[in-house]
Amino acid sequence: MKSLQGKLVMAFTLLVGSILAGLGIILSQLFPVYVEESVRSNAVGKIDEISLIVEQSNITLTGDQKDEITDVLSNDRSGSDFYDIRQQLWKVLLIVLLSAFAITIMLSYRLTKRYAQPIDNVTEVAIELAKGNFRARAYEDDSSTTAQLSTSINVLARNLQELFKVREMEKERLKTLIENMGSALMMIDRDGQISIVNKPFVDQFDFSAEEVQNQLFKSVGLPEELKKFIDYVFLMESSSRKQLTLEIQQELHHMEVYGAPVIGEHGRWLGVVIVMHDISDLVRLEQIRKDFVANVSHELRTPITSIKGFSETLIDGAMKDEKTLLSFLEIIYKESNRLQMLIEDLLELSKIEQHGFSVAFSKTNLREVMLRAAEMTSPRLDGKNMMFVSNMERDVVVDGDMNRLIQVVMNLLTNAITYSPENTSVHLSLHESDTHGIIIIRDEGIGMDKKEIPRIFERFYRIDRARSRNSGGTGLGLAIVKHLIDAHNGRIFVESEPGIGTQFKILIPKKQAT
Repeated sequence: MKSLQGKLVMAFTLLVGSILAGLGIILSQLFPVYVEESVRSNAVGKIDEISLIVEQSNITLTGDQKDEITDVLSNDRSGSDFYDIRQQLWKVLLIVLLSAFAITIMLSYRLTKRYAQPIDNVTEVAIELAKGNFRARAYEDDSSTTAQLSTSINVLARNLQELFKVREMEKERLKTLIENMGSALMMIDRDGQISIVNKPFVDQFDFSAEEVQNQLFKSVGLPEELKKFIDYVFLMESSSRKQLTLEIQQELHHMEVYGAPVIGEHGRWLGVVIVMHDISDLVRLEQIRKDFVANVSHELRTPITSIKGFSETLIDGAMKDEKTLLSFLEIIYKESNRLQMLIEDLLELSKIEQHGFSVAFSKTNLREVMLRAAEMTSPRLDGKNMMFVSNMERDVVVDGDMNRLIQVVMNLLTNAITYSPENTSVHLSLHESDTHGIIIIRDEGIGMDKKEIPRIFERFYRIDRARSRNSGGTGLGLAIVKHLIDAHNGRIFVESEPGIGTQFKILIPKKQAT
């Protein structure tokens, strides 16, 4: 864009040039007329002088002679003297006009530079500010007539820069708050388009921000219950809270959903904001607590009822029959042992679940762990005419607690033996990767459905309660196994098919993170 100074100089140049050109045209038209009139006046004067001289000399001229002399004098305008004078006059006129034009241009340039250049500078600064460059500043000259304008634009630039910094700081704070708030957040504008989502939202629903940004909330694949809740908030134009059970990626999630309208200045409706707290863990823990209370009550009541019942029978006179006495005492002994095992497992699980529980890490040979666990469970194995099939060709050393790892393997072997029919095998294998030692225990037992696998590590969870209770277990073994593996920073995987068997795969880190 041309500067104001250039525009003013150009305009002034055109104006002065036009005036001088017009003046030159006018002078060029008047100059020949003026010259001709001068020549005629000179010719008439000379004729009068010649006539006077002739009369004084007593020379008589005819009328034709006088007319001829007059014509000769009047037409004598093409002489060299006259031509030279005319040329000189034209040169002088041209020089004067050009000099006037040049002087006028120089003066106009000086004047416009003094007054227009500061305005051009302020204009450039204003354009930079409009582009977002708040560091631009105008040149301040106290002697300039536009000094106040330059000072004002610089004050404006500094204020805008401070406002921009504050805005960016607030924007970053808000972004950090939204991204790290821990709950899924979604903001929807008045047209139903999603304007803001945070990371917990896209992680929870397995979306990307680009997929849902500026899209209608009804078209991005949200659960139907959530869509109905959003429609309700739009319809009522008031805050609302509700617990929803949403199916996300084929899993049920319990969500505490809060919706509120976003109201701008003068009561203008801007949209709604939806905040979702995932309370699935709380609901699950509450259900586990209820199940635990119910299960432990039932597990304690069963042996206590048996002990009390048989004791009352003996007191009522059955103790006089020696055979009945021995049979009842044996039952009471077995039930008391069962009660003792249950209490011990509860105390063990309570100890493991305590905050700050840790295991004593040391270099542990997993092959030795598996051999000792197999040795301690072999009497139970022999009782069902079963056998171990092992694949432990080499030692695998990890960071772990040997006693706790033996406890883990013993629990898994006991379950494998308990839930397998007679004359079958339990397969033990030991492998390693670059970072983990791997224990695999596979049986040929009754197996389980895939839907049961996620719950087998819950306390007192039993797939077949009657058969499990008759097996003599407490229902806490796998819960203890899971906590001990977690304490080793390991992982456990389960594969099972009904009627074929179950496989447990345990990964223990070779080196614990410090």
